[in-house]
Amino acid sequence: MSLYEAELVVDRREFAADGVLALTLRHPLGERLPDWEPGAHIDVVLGPDLERQYSLCGDPGDRDAWRIAVLREPDGRGGSAHVHGQLGQGDKVRVRGPRNHFALRTAPRYRFVAGGIGITPILPMLAAAEAAGAEWTLLYGGRSRESMAFTEELGRYGDRVTIAPQDETGLLDLGSVLDDVPEGTLVYCCGPGPLLDAVEARSPAGVLHVERFQAKEQVTGENTEFEVELAQSGRTLTVPKDVSVLDAVRSAGVEVLFSCTEGTCGTCETDVLEGTPDHRDSVLTDEEREAGETMLICVSRCRGKRLVLDL
Repeated sequence: MSLYEAELVVDRREFAADGVLALTLRHPLGERLPDWEPGAHIDVVLGPDLERQYSLCGDPGDRDAWRIAVLREPDGRGGSAHVHGQLGQGDKVRVRGPRNHFALRTAPRYRFVAGGIGITPILPMLAAAEAAGAEWTLLYGGRSRESMAFTEELGRYGDRVTIAPQDETGLLDLGSVLDDVPEGTLVYCCGPGPLLDAVEARSPAGVLHVERFQAKEQVTGENTEFEVELAQSGRTLTVPKDVSVLDAVRSAGVEVLFSCTEGTCGTCETDVLEGTPDHRDSVLTDEEREAGETMLICVSRCRGKRLVLDL
């Protein structure tokens, strides 16, 4: 299925917190935008070789506008600086998507944990859980109250939301929400790597769903050379031990969508027709890895000598 791609206009530009810029995007001709579900993100093409992924954090029922929020990262790779410094109201920007590797599964109750800008994919999940009549709570941490986005919006949920700025309360009390979780509860967490690691350490198998903005450190074996057959293109390529599948495919002249090259965005996810992938991404769930039906070709490799990909 081909992804929606269009040039949208920045209809509204406002600060949701110190260093967090919220943008509302609309189609310049008023065309309706594709449906999306909580947890989805879009690719935002900011320039040549400058493409970033941002979670949709508005109302999934609003087909006329998409909202994203971008944290200014002084030590980042240029994406946030471009958005904050060069993308103004009325400007156009090319987007692609939406994709969703962080979908909200149906459950009778949820525990949500967000850190900093990690509130963005969680925000529409709260509205969905509320509409479904599920029991839920949110523990939301950040450096300071002023740096935490959308706290006013969260106020409508009352004491189900715990706002815990680090300069006021210290590190998040994860035990208060993750210890003795009732059966049937799902835990959703997004935020900095150390927070996700801490939540993973406290969560029983099968209940936790996370989204990472940075690649998780992987324990991998030695890289080896292998063959990749491209079923659609009729090509068979050798992937050297020091070359990624993505680079090998592109060097052969086969076009494939990609973005982060770190295994965090899911843009290069590719169907696997034969062979066993060596998954090294931070996107796929344990169940998806076990199934082996797709792989992120920017970082993952082959457990064996040969893969057949649907390219």
